[in-house]
Order: sequence, then C-alpha cells, then structure tokens
Amino acid sequence: MSAPVHATPLKRLTNVPAPAKLNLFLHVTGRRPDGYHLLQSVFMLVDWCDVLHFELRGDGLVTREDLQPGLNLPADDLTVRAARALQQATGSTLGVHIGLDKRLPAEAGLGGGSSDAASCLIALNRLWGLGLTRAQLATIGLRLGADVPFFIGGRNAWVEGVGEELTPMSLPPARFVIVKPPGGASTQRIFASPDLKRDTIPAIILGFAANQALEASTSRIQSILEATHNDLQPVAQALCPDVGHCIRWLESHGLQGRMTGSGTAVFAQMRHRPDLSDAPGDWLVRECSNMDAHPLLDW
Repeated sequence: MSAPVHATPLKRLTNVPAPAKLNLFLHVTGRRPDGYHLLQSVFMLVDWCDVLHFELRGDGLVTREDLQPGLNLPADDLTVRAARALQQATGSTLGVHIGLDKRLPAEAGLGGGSSDAASCLIALNRLWGLGLTRAQLATIGLRLGADVPFFIGGRNAWVEGVGEELTPMSLPPARFVIVKPPGGASTQRIFASPDLKRDTIPAIILGFAANQALEASTSRIQSILEATHNDLQPVAQALCPDVGHCIRWLESHGLQGRMTGSGTAVFAQMRHRPDLSDAPGDWLVRECSNMDAHPLLDW
C-alpha cells in the first residue's frame, strides 16, 4: 500500500505499553491442507506489559536497544521486523531507534512478541505520520504472526481460524495470577506432536455470549473456564513437567490453574487472595487484572 498524505512526524514516543494476553481456553478443531491448525479461543488482555520507546531517525535505519541487561534478543526480533514491514508497505523513508524494556517472559503463551510488534506498528503509524487504519495495520501485522491483529484490534475477542478471525467480546473485571516456571516448550514441537488432540468439536460463540445474567459478573469468566480446556496442555506437560507442577501448586492454594496459549505459563482466576509466598524461587509469579481495552486503542 502507498502511504497517504500525512502530518509532520513526531520526534519520539516513550513509555508505550505492549500488554500480555491470556487464552481463557484453546481448542484445536482441525487442520488446514497447508498444515496450519484451526483454533478456537477467547483472548483476554491483562495489565502486565512490556514497555517500548521510539526515537525518530531520518536515515531510514531501524535499530533496537534492549533495556533489560543480559537479555540479548535476536537482532531481527518482531519489533524490528514490524518496523521494516511498515516501511515496505508504505514506502516510508523514515527510520526509528527502538528501546525495548522486556518484562514479559518468553515461551509463556502470553503473546509478548506479538504484542510488541502490534504496539510497534501502532506507535510508528503515529511517529511517522502515516495515517493508516487499524485494518491496514492488522493486514501488515498478520504477516508477522497470527496473534498480532488481536493486539492491534485492541479488544478482548472470540478467536477462530488460525487466530485471525476476531469477534470483540465483553468480559467483566477480574483478578488473575500467572505463574511461569523456568522451563519452556517449543510451540512447533507442541503442534507437531502426534499426541495433540486436533478434533475438538467447534463451539458456537452464542453459547458463550448469550447468558446476559452473567454479563457483568466474574462468574461469566468462570463459566467459560468450566466449559472449556486447553488442548495443548497435555502435550506441553509431557515436554515440560513444570507445567503440571505449577497447576498442582495452584490447586494447593484453592485455585484452578490452566495453561495459557502454547507456552508454559499457567493462570488462575482469583476469587480470593491466597498467600502465594511459598512459590519456588525460580518461578515467576504475577498477579494481574484484565483490561477491557488495549491502552493504545485510541491511537
């Protein structure tokens, strides 16, 4: 696409959030001829965020600085690829220096890389004065990863297809605990496993959205959790036993844990505030609230 007539670019944007998401469930309902799996899920934004900073460059170069010491992300991580994809799509000759304060763990199923890419596209659309619509940004984002359009859309959503079919969905405020053990599991290995269940009967969104009495109640989230599961969890537990250890630890505190996405983080809705101080020292434990909308929705 060609870049439209645009306003004078800004010089910098700082403290740009890139929130995590939880998959309330993840059903694998089939597989396309090209090998991609067909999914159903509810994606929910939570207030645990990476933070990005953008400094305009006039020379067209895209550079990135890791603000967390010792992180050593790949030179062409998703933020860099997103910036270059936006340049290619619009013909923009401007560049950017990206400072990435990476707070979300990798291989967690929290969508951190995709969220970084989405916030990068949204921010650079403003920094470079491009004036693209969210739909145009989502088209660019889909080439970077199936979860990127969700973060660009900015609303909690019912998700289908390979992750690109989004229907905005209202969810009530709730509190959650997220637990990430040190071990990871490759998404590719999980989806390639012969033990992965790929024939869950597709659900109908009306079955999850029709009960208006639960619309504003945290019971609505609980009802979704009780009626669903994560098809990837048994395979991930076999690859990374710590997933099961986290779930059993949550159960010992009266919480029903579940893996989110295809990573090794697990989560539970908190209806009470248990003492979680006895978690193993190498586990990352974070309490979060869900969000009704992405912080950059109005950008």
